[in-house]
Amino acid sequence: MQVKWFEILKRVTLFSSLLFLSGCAQRELHAEKSAMIVWKSPAFRYADMGFVSDNGSRLQVEIYGSGTALMRLKVDKDSICMSRFSCMTKERFNRELLCASYPGDTLENIFRGKPLFGGKSLLKKRNGFTQTIQKSHTYHIVYTVSTNQIIFRDTINQIVIKVIKQ
Repeated sequence: MQVKWFEILKRVTLFSSLLFLSGCAQRELHAEKSAMIVWKSPAFRYADMGFVSDNGSRLQVEIYGSGTALMRLKVDKDSICMSRFSCMTKERFNRELLCASYPGDTLENIFRGKPLFGGKSLLKKRNGFTQTIQKSHTYHIVYTVSTNQIIFRDTINQIVIKVIKQ
């Protein structure tokens, strides 16, 4: 009888340990795609090959030059972390590096190729869509998503983000 209890206790301890350790493991990123990434704004400029990785809840963008990571960007549910800057809320990131009037999910929607501003002014095309979104003296966005590329251009704020999938 004692042997059975010992065997059960051993199995419960092993199962509990595995469950605890797997809960602490970092989630794997899925759908890692190589791309030519161009990001121009008044704050910085990048244009090189990189990777866009997405697991649904976290997005990661890396741009490489000569085999070295030039920029790393991680977008979680509530924050954006960029290698040149400290982690900040999405709203603060927009305010300091993009445009304060953009919704918090703008950057992640661009890299995921999803509609911006809740799908406002969405014009569907055969292999994607285009949006032209304007707010007088604040932003003028032309955003195009197709099978192989994403182009975001805000002429008022001088921001261009291009993702050309390889």
